Amino acid sequence: MSHPQEIQRIPKTHKPMGREEINIADYIDFAILQPTATSEDVRRGCEIALRYNFPTVCVYPQAVKLARELLHRQKTTVSTVIGFPTGNTTPTSKLYEAQEAAENGAEELEVVINLGWAKEGKWDSIHEEIATIVEETGKRVKAILETNLLTVEEKKMAAEVCLDAGVAFLKTNTGWFGGAAVEDVRLLAEITGGAVGIKAAGGIRELGQALALIEAGATRLGTSRGVELVKQQQQPDQ
Repeated sequence: MSHPQEIQRIPKTHKPMGREEINIADYIDFAILQPTATSEDVRRGCEIALRYNFPTVCVYPQAVKLARELLHRQKTTVSTVIGFPTGNTTPTSKLYEAQEAAENGAEELEVVINLGWAKEGKWDSIHEEIATIVEETGKRVKAILETNLLTVEEKKMAAEVCLDAGVAFLKTNTGWFGGAAVEDVRLLAEITGGAVGIKAAGGIRELGQALALIEAGATRLGTSRGVELVKQQQQPDQ
């Protein structure tokens, strides 16, 4: 496997810091991914994200166009999920979904890797699928590894393959099969060496948990509890 010619990288954003220096809002990818999410939920979520200056809102593909309209020319951007939550759609379907989302205004694409291929050791197939999406869309791609379903060696291979395919982020989980673990974030941080971002997602509800993930190397946190986390930081004794 070789790197694509134009790999989109991000600068190293994680630096060791004390907890008192961390502004939790700077890390929140605000998830609006409940299966019953309505247009009103998306509108409300975008308003919340703007109020708290969250980096992105993450919506389903069908809501990308609406979210883009609501966030036009705002600092908060739109991300969406591709092949979610199992990753087992065909490469053609994933590519079309990603291209349509990009055309509708998504700036970041969260692509679930094909976990069956990971279990079978079909790493070249995973590489080709992810690299094609990176190259054809030109957007920041976050590869979702679903670390809770992988062995340590599979996590390492998946991370290396997705790095080689040109992703901008590695993401731990969808949140559908268990929560983010500090040890998984730490492992990904060791593998990437700060070359790309690391997004922790799944079951992030408490400020202490969120801060531990950031200290381990997370540069983004995927959660629908962003407001609660901010309030916990602002009012630690309540």
